Amino acid sequence: MRIDILTLFPEMFEHFLDTSIIKRAVSKGVVDIGLTNIRDYTKDKNKRVDDYPLGGGAGLIMSCQPILDSLKVVKSTKSKVIYLSPKGVPFSQKIARELAKEEHLIFLCGHYEGIDERVLDHVDMQVSIGDYILTGGELPAMVVSDSIIRLLEGAISFGSLDIETFDNGLLEYPQYTFPRIYEGKEVPPILFCGNHQVVDKWRLKEQLRLTKRFRPDLLEGRQFTKLEKELMDELEKGIEEPAWYLDALEKGRKFISNK
Repeated sequence: MRIDILTLFPEMFEHFLDTSIIKRAVSKGVVDIGLTNIRDYTKDKNKRVDDYPLGGGAGLIMSCQPILDSLKVVKSTKSKVIYLSPKGVPFSQKIARELAKEEHLIFLCGHYEGIDERVLDHVDMQVSIGDYILTGGELPAMVVSDSIIRLLEGAISFGSLDIETFDNGLLEYPQYTFPRIYEGKEVPPILFCGNHQVVDKWRLKEQLRLTKRFRPDLLEGRQFTKLEKELMDELEKGIEEPAWYLDALEKGRKFISNK
């Protein structure tokens, strides 16, 4: 994949591109990322890229000319142009997966009070990362790029992507590692029962529990599977250790004692 970022502040991306998974993905050739300084394309003798809004109003508006001229340099017939804007569709994991299938993405970072409306004629999609205002589109461009790049084959282990928050419409289940007990808090014993099907069932129940607690909106209108209905019923009744849970623990204990 190729990603081009049009911005007035390319220096903001230096550490982003030189750190962790993004750096490895670039070095492995999984993704090619280019930074274009919009200011380099202005024809204004004073290097201005903005002007006052016509009709009056506060702030400054980014002008058409430098944006569109910089866009012409990087755009091709395979490009998808995305403007990071609070007016855009809310960014989600679903959108990240859709964009990860594209060959070439161009992110346009606005600044000041926004961009000249005529630029939007050249934009394929507007994306928002939340209902709040930032000083520019640079941080949203990093967020969206990070979310997409990690989905590309070769960026990270695909096993790490099997079950993640939002991928099945639920929040992710709790994760633990050693030591088994730390400061008096113990890892749930079910994770040591040795029965992977039961562990998966427990994890699904925890996903439902956490989603119900923190993001109940995600459960509205959800088409629950038969198993999910059973687990939701246990949650509603406050059944923390149902028969299937206790049976798995007992069988796990017997297995360990017979080794």
